Amino acid sequence: MGTLGRAIYVVGSWIRVAGQTVDRVGFSLQGSHLFQEQVSRHQTLMNLFDKDPVVDKDAFVAPGASVIGDVQVGRGSSIWYGCVLRGDVNSISVGSGTNIQDNALVHVAKSNISGNVLPTTIGNNVTVGHGAVIHACTIEDEAFVGMGATLLDGSHVEKNAMVAAGALVRQNTRIPFGEVWGGNPAKFMRKLTEEEIAFISQSAVNYSNLAAVHAAENAKGFEEIELEKKLRKKFARKDEEYDSMIGVVRETPVELTLPDNILPDKAQKTAS
Repeated sequence: MGTLGRAIYVVGSWIRVAGQTVDRVGFSLQGSHLFQEQVSRHQTLMNLFDKDPVVDKDAFVAPGASVIGDVQVGRGSSIWYGCVLRGDVNSISVGSGTNIQDNALVHVAKSNISGNVLPTTIGNNVTVGHGAVIHACTIEDEAFVGMGATLLDGSHVEKNAMVAAGALVRQNTRIPFGEVWGGNPAKFMRKLTEEEIAFISQSAVNYSNLAAVHAAENAKGFEEIELEKKLRKKFARKDEEYDSMIGVVRETPVELTLPDNILPDKAQKTAS
């Protein structure tokens, strides 16, 4: 750092100290009405030592989610609001087209009672419901884990299998292809129907489409958001019956039109 650089650095330090002093004076004047703001240190993607998350450019990680350490997230997958994927003592792998819904927790094991080192592996087109806990286990492609379910170390969910909402899957339990398990501890309930198996695949597609919409919304700047507010306010007053009587046709602006892929009825009409 040269002489000019040192001078700028010193002046910057003085300005910061002066600002902090003014801030403290303001606090004292506010008295019992004091509200102290804290700067959030949250990071959506956070490295841990030499372990960096690797997230595909077409994946969606929501603001407020935390992807930490040795974690891989594949193409078209979505990590929703409030989720935590913590790959600290082992690795986490999430395939393509998989959705891990709001407030779910995914973790790993350095070792367990059996002495096994267990990462967490989640396959392609998997749905993990809200608030589920996935710990040091394997979930194969196109499996479904219901809301609030817990999968413990070494458990294994095969392809097209379903864990019911709120179920507790004990350590080293294997859930075979096409079966529904539920309860605490989780036990076999019945076989999945063909319609239910198809629903698992469709659920993953639906969430992939919805994630694209959320990604676009989160990428909008202040000006775009304010414009849409004005447009929504204007078109909220639209009365189709009144408009038809006076011969007015108002087309909904492109900015307010939702994509066909998250409006199934609209998509079907367009196709027909």
